[in-house]
Amino acid sequence: MSRPTHAGIRERVEADEHERLSPLAAMSDAAVRDRPEDESPVRTRFQRDRDRILHSKPFRRLKHKTQVFIAPLGDHYRTRLTHTLEVTQIARTVARALRLNEDLVEAIGLGHDLGHAPFGHAGEAAISHAQGHSFRHNEQSRRVVEVLEKDGVGLNLTYAVREGIYLHSKARRDIMATAWGVASTLEGQIIKIADSIAYINHDIDDALRAGLLQPSDLPADAVAVLGDTHALRINTMVCDLIDYNWWASGAGAPPDPPLLAMSPHTLAATNALREYMYQNVYLDSRAKADDQKVRQMIDLLYRHFVAHPEQLPPDLLRINAERSEPSERAVVDFIAGMTDRYAIKIFNDLYIPRTWGA
Repeated sequence: MSRPTHAGIRERVEADEHERLSPLAAMSDAAVRDRPEDESPVRTRFQRDRDRILHSKPFRRLKHKTQVFIAPLGDHYRTRLTHTLEVTQIARTVARALRLNEDLVEAIGLGHDLGHAPFGHAGEAAISHAQGHSFRHNEQSRRVVEVLEKDGVGLNLTYAVREGIYLHSKARRDIMATAWGVASTLEGQIIKIADSIAYINHDIDDALRAGLLQPSDLPADAVAVLGDTHALRINTMVCDLIDYNWWASGAGAPPDPPLLAMSPHTLAATNALREYMYQNVYLDSRAKADDQKVRQMIDLLYRHFVAHPEQLPPDLLRINAERSEPSERAVVDFIAGMTDRYAIKIFNDLYIPRTWGA
């Protein structure tokens, strides 16, 4: 029996994309990196991006970063990692149905929250308060993959992946709002919407588990459109996204410019449900009871390391020096990279007296 060879595997996958995917899909062989590099014999450029993100330390740290409930002890509450996986699964379902590039949406989905601070959005707000200007996790996620990883040279991801990571965030008023801009690929646009579909629904699920909500509390008009269970709501949103954007599969003329969207009816119900979660869970609930403690803790950590930058990790100090950035930038990079429990440990080491045994 002849020995198998890797020759031509990647090329066959790339050729299959051109044959199988929509003309509006992003093709792997057209992806561009800032630094040219030798091709993989078996993986496309988007597949390599996905693998680099998956094997990175910031990705592993997501398992101990808050989604909504700070440092949850319950096994079934979402963390930033499980959120990331749910976003990616939803996005791949949509991409497959619309004949778009699943490898690209997977890479963007896995990387979109790499820059999230500990303690979720409370941590993001706390860093903003500490440094005196806004800290945005999408900007930090892009910095992680472009600057901080691989000892300061970044992961050298393709432009389409980096753009999708940066542009996944949206304004509060509307999940379709363009706070930073619109991704040039339909795959990047999918992630932005899939992110909202995932967190709205799993945050409801977690809030019900925590006893913060009862099913009957949810706005009746939105429930009537989207469904009265977790599964039904996701299915409604996903199917609507596929049906309303069927042109993306190559069937029919695309809008100009080609922008993905939910149907107005489903979008209105989704935004109503999201606003309800803001009013009753994200901004005003027992889940937010410790936000002030998070702010005080991160403020103290920030002030300590600004005063003692020599205590920062050597790799961050080196990157900071090579880029001639203010030391405060390295402090933010350090704190933003912490998990919930690591931030608590560092705080305890610095500010809580040690106890001694008998």
